Amino acid sequence: MLGLQLGVPLVSTLVAAGLYAIGTRRGPRPVGGLSAAARRTRHERAAMFGAALVVVVIALASPVDTLAEKLFWVHMTQHLLLMMVAAPLLVLSAPWMALWRPFPLRVRRRVARFTTSSGWFAPFRAFTRPVPAFVGFNVVMWVWHAPYLYDLTLRSQLVHDTEHFLFLASGVLLWAQLADSPPLHARLGDIGRGALAFATIFSSWVLALVFVYWPSPLYSAYASLPSRPGGISALTDQQLAAGMMLVPGSLPLSIAVFVFIYRLLADDRGPGAPRRRRFSAPRLEQKGV
Repeated sequence: MLGLQLGVPLVSTLVAAGLYAIGTRRGPRPVGGLSAAARRTRHERAAMFGAALVVVVIALASPVDTLAEKLFWVHMTQHLLLMMVAAPLLVLSAPWMALWRPFPLRVRRRVARFTTSSGWFAPFRAFTRPVPAFVGFNVVMWVWHAPYLYDLTLRSQLVHDTEHFLFLASGVLLWAQLADSPPLHARLGDIGRGALAFATIFSSWVLALVFVYWPSPLYSAYASLPSRPGGISALTDQQLAAGMMLVPGSLPLSIAVFVFIYRLLADDRGPGAPRRRRFSAPRLEQKGV
């Protein structure tokens, strides 16, 4: 069971890395080659995509995953790595076209036709818009921290894997509303993106405060353990998890809020103000790369 538990994340990340490498090699080659700036951008994207895969492996196929079964605060760290570190790195790396190219053209056309025009896929397409993405992210976060489901993840590997997939997927959909990820582009302006990021921080803080002030351990799977590493109590463990959510967990979104505030202030300085950089994945200069 442990081999399967660690093997699935490792195999998945290796497959993703392989598809990315193949897709990058098959990308368009402009006449005259890439400029120095375009090569730098490609390297930046590749580095961020590689970092995202490393974070996923650390979260799901390292001692972090083993300790998560004994310590709630480590389990919370595992989830935050997926939602607040791996997800934004994936969005900023914009790997979508590279991951898409290795598949046969006929398969790509059929999948594209189904996802863009099929009524069956319409509910999933809705989550590419800001409000559904925000609601979906917070529903996933709150529902999976309900005591029954959370305890169930510690008893069933399939349920646990489903939880992790939804955390990562909902995180990517949320961050795609905050940063451009070519060929995808966020629909909101700076004010809307800042409000979305702040509202997400507020929601996570409310959940964290529930953990802080709840008078007893919420999760029987942790409360029933005879002992925990470090000798801490189940209630202390729960409060440490809240601390991880309140501070490190909110840091990436807080940075995003400050970026949007800075951009708004830069726009207010007038035409002579320094040109601001877009909060987006690095762009390649040549069209279609």
